[in-house]
Amino acid sequence: MSLFVDPEHLLRETRHETAPKVGLPPPAPPAPAAPRWYAAAKPVLDFLLALALLILTGPLLLFAMLLVKLTSPGPVIYAQTRLGRNGKPFTIYKLRSMTYNCESLTGAQWSTPGDSRVTTIGRWLRKTHLDELPQLWNVLKGDMSLIGPRPERPEFVPQLEAAIPLYRERLLVRPGVTGFAQIQLPADSDMDSVRIKLAYDLYYVRNIGLFFDIKIYFGTFAKVIGLPFHVILGLCGFPTRSAVDGEYQKLSALAEQAERGTAS
Repeated sequence: MSLFVDPEHLLRETRHETAPKVGLPPPAPPAPAAPRWYAAAKPVLDFLLALALLILTGPLLLFAMLLVKLTSPGPVIYAQTRLGRNGKPFTIYKLRSMTYNCESLTGAQWSTPGDSRVTTIGRWLRKTHLDELPQLWNVLKGDMSLIGPRPERPEFVPQLEAAIPLYRERLLVRPGVTGFAQIQLPADSDMDSVRIKLAYDLYYVRNIGLFFDIKIYFGTFAKVIGLPFHVILGLCGFPTRSAVDGEYQKLSALAEQAERGTAS
């Protein structure tokens, strides 16, 4: 197993799982939520689609794992703790795209454009999104959905909660391999990019449904083949960034009013 997964991380995960968990308080829903029938059907659809994708992409995944193993020292699979639905920690799996143990000196930090920690093969894996394929196993386990907000690292969440209104509400649904925000926005690089992505995440939480998910699946395919964000927006009929951000501003204002009313 040490050929594929970081054994030190698994040891830390074992200690974490056996220690008392101090989770986040349950988030308050920014209703409306998903239709009841789809909320029940979505996990089943996720499992069946993830299983089919894992079978279809299995040979490609094995090829990518071989490339990682031959081109850089360290485990092939990168295991990392993330927060799932209602703030429950889980272990996410990805193909390792950075040099092994690269955060041992710097601690947890976001990746930035041109990040020197990314390996040559890792750049290709990230560009093609092949590094995300092991997360299909997370979907089969029930930790993740195929579509939802990206799961955040617990090291960053307290700071983000304190700085960005309604941040915790993105934890109402299972995190996703892909999602409404991921197919239209670049990866998080600073606090402002997180706030913008949160607006998209909350829009998804409030509008989740079968038709919306189908459009996101189509948008994901469009992104994988290289179509730009503005083209994806037009093809899928997604709302504009100003509309998504405007809805978030209204939610933030309502939350602030409620908080002031509670305080008084």
